[in-house]
Amino acid sequence: MSHLINISEAASLALHGLAIVAQNSPNKVNVKYLAEKLDASEAHLAKIFQRLNKSGIIRSFRGPKGGFVLNKPAKEISFLDIYEIVESKIILNDCPLHKTGCPFENCIFGNALKNISKNLYESFKYIKLSNFNE
Repeated sequence: MSHLINISEAASLALHGLAIVAQNSPNKVNVKYLAEKLDASEAHLAKIFQRLNKSGIIRSFRGPKGGFVLNKPAKEISFLDIYEIVESKIILNDCPLHKTGCPFENCIFGNALKNISKNLYESFKYIKLSNFNE
């Protein structure tokens, strides 16, 4: 099945995983728990959370009682912050297909794709992890 908007598995796991970490704050959440909740591979989650830890958005603790906690308040962490850590910095430009030229005088999409991209960008900026720990 095809979808118009696709978010990578890594980004989706990061967004969902950090929402779970926020829900459980201030308690630590380990990869095994996240993998069970998200029905995901522990190894894949470990790689994603290693990247999130390296970025400073979370802190990790080793050992049998280890796990992850947010490194700053949930209200200061947006979905956009998380998405850009996993995928890379988002750049909004005139052509959402990243083309420099077009065979048509006017874009066949009009401003539709540009507006959808901008709306999604703004939505991701607005959604905070604190939305999930109340």
